[in-house]
Order: sequence, then C-alpha cells, then structure tokens
Amino acid sequence: MKKNILIIEDDSFFVELISKKLFSKEFSILSAKDGEEGIKKAKEEKPDLILLDLLLPVMDGYEVLSTLKNDSETSAIPIIILSNLSSKEDIDKGLKLGASDFLIKSQIDLEEIVGKINAFI
Repeated sequence: MKKNILIIEDDSFFVELISKKLFSKEFSILSAKDGEEGIKKAKEEKPDLILLDLLLPVMDGYEVLSTLKNDSETSAIPIIILSNLSSKEDIDKGLKLGASDFLIKSQIDLEEIVGKINAFI
C-alpha cells in the first residue's frame, strides 16, 4: 500500500520536483500551498508523514507544526521540516515544537529526503 506524504510548501516548482521523486518511489502525494490549507489537509487525509516548509503564507510553519502536534488527531504524524532557514535557533525551535527532523533545502538532495522519509514511516 502506498504511503501518503503531505507537502506543505508554497514554492510550486519545489513541490513539483519533490513530488516527481516521491511518486517514482511509490509514494502518494498531497500538497498544500499555505499553513491553513496544510492543517486542514492533515486532519482530513491523515498522511503518513508531512514535509513542512517554515516560510508560508497565511500561517508560518512553526504555527502549523505547533497546531498539528497539539491536536490528538494529528500529533502522531511525523513532520520533517524542509526549509532554507538554517540558524541554530530555527532548528532548535522546530525540533522543540515536535518536528521529527529538520532538513535544510540547500544542503540536501532528493535522494536523501527519500531516505529520511523512509526512516520515519
């Protein structure tokens, strides 16, 4: 059975790029372009894992992460932050709020992202 991955990311090019890679690895892909839509889809679809950007319109990724981790319906879903923010403060904040991992977009390739996803589901 295919595992469902929800990508909460406003960069449509990046979503397309990672979706193609994940689809080729037998994952089913859902996406949301902002934080509010991401929370709604997470609650409706109950994905196996969420890839979350931090710089999002409507509601930032930290708020999305905090909301999902504090909701009994979604708290068990592993969430990997995938962002260009890379300061120690950003990383520590994301992990403290409950992210399973924090990946920096500019420092990781698609195959490594797939490996991280497989490690959590």
